[in-house]
Amino acid sequence: MDLQPQLILELATLGICTGFLAGLLGIGGGMIMVPFITFMLSHRGVDADLAVKMAIATSMATIIFTSVSSVRAHHKRGAVRWDLVKGLAPGIVLGSMIGSLGVFALLKGSYLAIFFGLFVGFSATQMFLDKKPAPTRQVPATAGLMGAGGVIGFISGLVGAGGGFISVPFMTWCNVAIHNAVATSAALGFPIAVANVAGYIVSGMSVEGLPDDAFGFIWVPALAVIAACSVLTAPIGAKAAHMLPVKKLKRIFASVLYLLAAYMLYKGVSSIY
Repeated sequence: MDLQPQLILELATLGICTGFLAGLLGIGGGMIMVPFITFMLSHRGVDADLAVKMAIATSMATIIFTSVSSVRAHHKRGAVRWDLVKGLAPGIVLGSMIGSLGVFALLKGSYLAIFFGLFVGFSATQMFLDKKPAPTRQVPATAGLMGAGGVIGFISGLVGAGGGFISVPFMTWCNVAIHNAVATSAALGFPIAVANVAGYIVSGMSVEGLPDDAFGFIWVPALAVIAACSVLTAPIGAKAAHMLPVKKLKRIFASVLYLLAAYMLYKGVSSIY
């Protein structure tokens, strides 16, 4: 697949927007990237099932780069609960590998698209209502953290997201302060991304029909352009968060997410029937 100027412009625009929104609203870019990358690949003749899988894998790969810059900012403010990172990370790695090496490889892209659409619809509702679970318990022991990490890593691997919409509610439910939960979730994005990306690469190596510029299920040109642009604009979004009405913007963005979720549900259902 030739990396034409129009494609570079499309990917750069996507990276700029996802980076800015990630900084502004504290959300991962996967919910935006996956539908658009799916559309780009489908429009360029990639099989629908493979397009969905490549979009999810490529979205996850960008988190490796964006999470590093995000964690540095949170760490400087002392907001990251590294004790929770250590407790959740082993389960996250295990759950991610099971998801990306096993279930992701075996499931059809159409079913992944449907699951993605449902997950994004749920996440959009959380954002629209600005619902936060009431703290009702303390952080569980090592086994409980490992189990929770496994669920976070597994689901993240199936939707190409950094897990914030699962890990932040879980931590606030366990009486972790919201600013610590958000910062810790950003730190968890790195092991989630690395473990899942390793699985996407290995499981995609033997798949036929992938474009020449793919590495496993990773679409390399998209990863390079989107990561470069999103890393630049995420800090701008973070600064804008202190000047703009973020709650109102979240509701507007949630409405956009409903449209993206509907598109992915349409792609999934139409591929089956």
